[in-house]
Amino acid sequence: MSELLARHRAVMPNWLALNYTEPIEIVSGKGNRVVDADGKSYLDFFAGILTNMIGYDVPEVREAVERQLATGVVHTSTVYLLRGQIELAEKIARLSGIPDAKVFFTNSGTEANETALLLATYARKSDQVLAMRQSYHGRSFGAISVTSNRSWKNNSLSPLNAHFLHGADRHLAQFRGLSDAEYIKVCVDDLRHVLATAVAGDVAALIAEPIQGVGGFTMAPDGLFAAYKEVLDEQGILFISDEVQTGWGRTGSAFFGIQNHGVTPDMMTFAKGLGNGFAVGGVVARGDLMDALPAVGLATFGGNPLSMAAANATLDYVLDHDLQANAARTGALITDGLREAAQRLRIVKDVRGKGLMFAVELETPAQAARFMEETKRAGLLAGKGGLYGTAIRMAPPLTLTMDEAAEGLGIIVHALEVIDAEAAAQ
Repeated sequence: MSELLARHRAVMPNWLALNYTEPIEIVSGKGNRVVDADGKSYLDFFAGILTNMIGYDVPEVREAVERQLATGVVHTSTVYLLRGQIELAEKIARLSGIPDAKVFFTNSGTEANETALLLATYARKSDQVLAMRQSYHGRSFGAISVTSNRSWKNNSLSPLNAHFLHGADRHLAQFRGLSDAEYIKVCVDDLRHVLATAVAGDVAALIAEPIQGVGGFTMAPDGLFAAYKEVLDEQGILFISDEVQTGWGRTGSAFFGIQNHGVTPDMMTFAKGLGNGFAVGGVVARGDLMDALPAVGLATFGGNPLSMAAANATLDYVLDHDLQANAARTGALITDGLREAAQRLRIVKDVRGKGLMFAVELETPAQAARFMEETKRAGLLAGKGGLYGTAIRMAPPLTLTMDEAAEGLGIIVHALEVIDAEAAAQ
């Protein structure tokens, strides 16, 4: 055990997960690559869990942060006007497509989802919330209530009365073989049944990830949430799209993940990639919902000048360089290559994804762990997850080049070939 790992284990909680049997310390980065303390370089296909959205040491972001630092003001709190916060809110409100949108900034996706749930439950005067099976919305008390993955759920106590829907669980026997249209119909029938049987009176909201992060990048077929929203609208139930991982063009086919379903939600939550490593999250919602809370509120660190400088520069970079289109191009190269390879690899049960958000489902958790070690050895960082711990999930920076996409694909396929051969020999 390394000296740093021993120190980590002595003072950090044992549930704070680390990748790899020999965890690494990342000490530098440039472009889409990082270097560990031993000097080994890696092509980063996980981006700090989808957070280093435009890579490392980006001059535009660094210079924006340095300009803010040079003013001597890192923090003022939200009781003063914050120019960078207002400018970023204007951009997000415009991009969201939500009518009369207003924005509240937080420090993380967890806090953003807590805020959205507060807005919804207050507006509807109900503690009843719908969420998706296999979902993950954060580690806090309320967010755990709408998380549907036992590995991430610490207890059953909850401030919310949550009911979980189908939509990203087509691996179950009762749904296998259904077309998208058939599956959507079954899910909508189930939603109507839940509303007829499991709830009492008004329901506050449905909160859903367009592509489930911790769930292993499982996703509903395009159009499901449009069909769900038709039912929700009949009863005035609000719709919250959790865009913490799917926002800012990552899916390639839409700027926000929910737009793949042709839906404009009542609220969207965001975080992770917007600050390219600086802590920023938030909610963009209809103005009437955002303004309705009767108590005074603020965010001490949410929307602070330093994070706003980084986030404004990051979002401008994404838009100026059309990184959504780049995600579509590079993501297609990788997923097409993975699907082709999967035809001859028995251990691969599924390849799925949109843009630069893709996953490979393997047979066992042991194979997923083996993949992590093999790709680390080959110089590529990946992530894992899924309901059963069998999914490899990858989401490189949106600045990934076609050459880097081909390089990463080669490493992934070779690792899968090694594991497939090992499985065949057993």
